[in-house]
Parts: sequence; structure tokens; C-alpha cells
Amino acid sequence: MAKQNIKDPGAHHNSSGALIRRFLPYLAKHKAVLFLDLFCAALTTLCDIFLPKIMSTITNSAMGVGITLTTGIVLKLAGIYFVLRIIDGAAQYFMSGIGHIMGVHIETDMRRDAFDHLLLLDHTYYNNTKVGTIMGRITNDLFDVTEFAHHCPEEFFIAFIKILASFIILCQASIPLTLAVFACVPLMGVVSVYLNGRLRARFRQQRIQIGELNATIEDSLLGQGVVKAFAAEEQERAKFEQGNKDFEHIKTLGYYAMAAFNTSTRLFDGLMYLVVILAGGLSLVYGKISAGDLVAYVLYVSTLIATIRRIVEFAEQFQRGMTGIERFLQIVDADIEIFDEPDAVELKDPKGEISFEKVSFEYPDDHNKVFTNLNLQIHAGEKVAIVGPSGGGKTTLCNLIPRFYDVSEGKILLDGQDIKHFTLKSLRGNIGIVQQDVYLFSGTIYENISYGRPGASKEDVIEAAKRAGAHDFIMELKDGYDTYVGERGVKLSGGQKQRISIARVFLKNPPIIILDEATSALDNESEFAVAKSLGELSEGRTTLTIAHRLSSIRNSDRILVLTDDGIVEEGDHDQLMEQKGIYYQFYETANALK
Repeated sequence: MAKQNIKDPGAHHNSSGALIRRFLPYLAKHKAVLFLDLFCAALTTLCDIFLPKIMSTITNSAMGVGITLTTGIVLKLAGIYFVLRIIDGAAQYFMSGIGHIMGVHIETDMRRDAFDHLLLLDHTYYNNTKVGTIMGRITNDLFDVTEFAHHCPEEFFIAFIKILASFIILCQASIPLTLAVFACVPLMGVVSVYLNGRLRARFRQQRIQIGELNATIEDSLLGQGVVKAFAAEEQERAKFEQGNKDFEHIKTLGYYAMAAFNTSTRLFDGLMYLVVILAGGLSLVYGKISAGDLVAYVLYVSTLIATIRRIVEFAEQFQRGMTGIERFLQIVDADIEIFDEPDAVELKDPKGEISFEKVSFEYPDDHNKVFTNLNLQIHAGEKVAIVGPSGGGKTTLCNLIPRFYDVSEGKILLDGQDIKHFTLKSLRGNIGIVQQDVYLFSGTIYENISYGRPGASKEDVIEAAKRAGAHDFIMELKDGYDTYVGERGVKLSGGQKQRISIARVFLKNPPIIILDEATSALDNESEFAVAKSLGELSEGRTTLTIAHRLSSIRNSDRILVLTDDGIVEEGDHDQLMEQKGIYYQFYETANALK
């Protein structure tokens, strides 16, 4: 099969030890349950430890070695074993129940931390990371961590007890034979570590590829309208088939690695039994060991082999858990580029005066320079429109004000203070943004409008809808404000969604408004209604408008023409038309296309 090159830009590839150290704080929160779980795990080993001793006693007694076998002794031994089984059952119940619940609590804590960190990451991270990949990391990957959190301490603790107890008891029977059997263990450990490394690499590749596959499926399903419009079902099927085949290939390689791992353990099992047959048989021939002790010896070796085999079988789960922790850390270790400065204060009652002072900006991921040494003064309450060719930096300029990105050089001032001087929450709380691509959350119209000010009264929500020109069409809907909008608002028209988004900003009532091509995707009727709402929204507020339809900005106090060379023209509509520059050309071209 062809070799697959799977790339995960966020991968850390940490050692298992480093990953476990990062995981321990989550486990430590539940240390009381963990200790009780390990105690129960120790109790489950009692039957395995005492059964060979019971069988040795019965066998030796029957052959006349040691005590005489009687009914009373058999009943006594049976009673002891019965009690041990009751203890084993109770301990197993606790481990299977409370132990798993502890794993669920840990999974919940990790998912909360991952989500909290995701909320702090900036646009750059989401531009470079597929949603399907993120979803895989905080769902499937953390489920594997749940199983790991519960079983890993148990399995290794049980293995430690059984191996130690077996070694001590076996040495009492025959030290040379025990040393011969245990000589196989280090060799088995070396081979297992090597094959474990290969297994983990395969699991990591599986996780990466399933994220890619999820992203492909999500893309196709969310874009199903476009798919059908272009009759591109075969194209999407081909994309899915390729991703599906890649995942199949990687999973196949993973099972090859698992097969090699499991085969090696069975070969070592056979080697240990071979040593027991040869050395134990010869010891019996030369009278170095009794028949009963040999029976016990074989049972203890069987317990030892079963323990090692259990650890080997657990290796798959262990590696899945390690991979899950690793991919979780890829989220929580992602750098937070935009954050509150140590001396940041709350922004209260801003006037809305904005200044750009020698601002330069380039995108941090690809270092694509957008503008250099930009200077701009926007007065409080002023309506400023920004026009220019696509890719000139209009949206980027506006995104710098709420700190969706940070400037590369220079600074942006709000009321004479660097915006970095204010907390992000208070800064963004005083800025309202209406975008071209409206995002409505899955829920009701009421819930989407009240998002502008959580806890707002119903009267305030309705008033905001009225001011946005949305109340009338909302009341015409079957369930009014309780109407379910569908995923991303699919049940509403573009104009309806836009007016709901405007209502959301009305409810927020910020002193600064950014209108990012808010009407460019609407039909003429919807544009007129939305433009009227936007006009009312911008009244008395500092407003920045990005527009392709120049007719919507004629009444702006000031119009800026932004290109790759920065702000090349500035003035009101009449002044710019008189200059007959870029703005004039834009306006005349727009009129010619009507």
C-alpha cells in the first residue's frame, strides 16, 4: 500500500510520560475515589493469588505431603474461596460503576477546559483549523480519555500486585525456575515498547484522518444547497470516497501494527510456558519440587501470563487514551494571541472617538501585509464609510477596532486611550457589528435577539425588533417570537435574518457601530427595509460602514477610499465626485450597471 503523509499542524507528539504528567492534575481532583478504586482493584487480586495456594494444599494433602486431607479442610478452603469471591464481586461492582463515573467527571472537566480555551482563541486559529477536527478532539478523543482515566491506574496497579505476589510466591517454590521464567519479561518489555510506539503513531494518524473526514462531510452537508444547484453530487461523492479510502488505509495499517503487537505477546506466552515445562518437569524428576507445588507454580505462571496479556490488550486502550490526551493538549496549548493586558480596565461610557496612529498590520499566519503606517481619525458620532477594491483591507481595518486581530505596529486609540488598555469584554461590549453573513444560533427568534443583551426583558426585545423593522414580519410568523429559526437561520430569508441581527445590536445599544457590507447580499426590497433600520441604528453613534453599494453611503459624513496603498481619497460624496478619482470611477461604474 502507498505510504500516507498525514499532517496535523497542531501536533505535539509528546512522550507518554509528558502526557501523563499533564493529565495528572485532572486525576488528582478525584484522588479519594481513585484511592478507593485502587483499593478495590487490590481486593480483586485476592482470588487469583490464593487459588493456586488452595489447589497446592489440596494436591499435596491428597498425595500425603503435609497435612492429611479431610472433608473439614476441603470445606474450610471452599469457604475461604467463597468469601474471597464475595469480596471480589463487591470490589468489581465499585470499579465498574464509580470508577467509570470518575472517568466521566474527568472527561467533563477536560471538555470544559478545551471549550473555554477555544473561546479565547482568535480568528487565525479558526482560519487554519477545521471545525470537524476540533469537534473530533472534544468528543471522540475525550471519550477515549474517559476509559483511559478509569482503567489505566487499575490495570497497572493490579498488574504490579500480581507480578510482585507471583514473584515472591514462586521464589518460595523454586528460585532458579522463577528466575528462568522472569528472564523472559524484560525482553518482552523491550519488544512491547517498540511495537507500542508504532501502534500509537497509527492511532494518531487515525485521529487526524477522522477529523479530515468529518470536515469533508460537514462541508458537503452544510453546502448541500450549492451541491444541488450545481448538480455536483458526484464531485462530493468522489471527495468523500477519497477521504473514506484514506481512513480505511490508515486504519488497516493500524490493525497490522496491532496484529504484530498481539502476536509478539503470544509468542512470549509460549516461551514462558516452555520454560515451565522444561525446568519444572526436570525439577520434578530430580525431586527439587513437589507435585502440588508444581501445580501451584503452573497456576501462578498462568496468572502472571494472564496479567501480562491483559496489560498487552490494554495497550490499545492506553494508546487511544494517550492520543486523546495529546490531541486535547493541541487545543489547550494553542497560543492565545489576543488577551487582556495586566493593567487592563473596564471601558465605561465611551464617547466613540477612534484614532489609528501609524498602524501597520499583517496576518500572523501567512505574514500577508495588509497596510502600513495607516493614520486615521474618526470623531465621536461621525458616520464614516469605507470603500475600495476587494482585498484592500476594509474589513481588516474594522476588525482591528474590537481586537479580533492585534495591530503589528502602531496603536489604535479609543477616546485617547490605547484599546489594549481596556478589557476585551468591555471593549467588545461597546461595539456593535452587523455583518453581511448573518449568523443566527439554532433556537427561537427571541433567543437570537436577546443574545444582544442576555437577561433583557421581553418588552426590551420587542422594542429592539420594532426599531429594526423586524416586529411586523415576526408577528406574521406562526409562533411569533417563539419561531424556531433552524440551523444557522435557514428557515428565514436573508432580509429577515439581517433585521434580526440589527435588532440584536439595537438591544445591545453600543456607542460604536460597524456595518460590514450589511446589505450587499439582499434584494432591492429587503435592502431598502434593512437600510432604513441601519439608518436608525447609526443615529447618534460612531459608525463605520463598509459598502459595495455606494448608494447606501451617500449621506455619510465622510467617505474613505482604501486601497493597497492605504487611504488614497477622503471626503464626503460631493467632494469625492468633484475629484474624479477612484471613488468617482466606482460610482460611475455602479450607475452604468444599473
